[in-house]
Amino acid sequence: MIFKRFRSPRITTVIGKGTQIVGDLHFTGGLHIDGTIRGDVSASADDLATLTVSEVGKIEGEVRVAHILLNGTVIGDVYGSQRVELAEKARVTGTVYYKLLEMAMGAEVNGKLTHSDDLEQRRLSFDGEESEVEDPAVAEES
Repeated sequence: MIFKRFRSPRITTVIGKGTQIVGDLHFTGGLHIDGTIRGDVSASADDLATLTVSEVGKIEGEVRVAHILLNGTVIGDVYGSQRVELAEKARVTGTVYYKLLEMAMGAEVNGKLTHSDDLEQRRLSFDGEESEVEDPAVAEES
């Protein structure tokens, strides 16, 4: 199988060094992170969406993006539905799910590497309604 050389889309959003975002981040196009994100990072279902994390960038949360170029730190699971590239200073604490993986000497994964051709991840749905969960101990007393 021959893979085409990936050309990342133009970077449309930059999180600069010294910037910290607390909360989830959803983007389209290209995102470059030099700062810190404390929350989940995800992209639209676009197969061209690309996340680049520089060696000073850090994410504390789950990452779900088609193309991931990582040279910084991720504490959380990484889901790359198309390609994950771990550069020499990449540090991941969590499981890396990938379709195509490129890993440079020096990159670290403290977790598992899991290959999958179909990375449409199952997400738990929440319908917005609260439901009471019956306590079995209470049910037996009735």
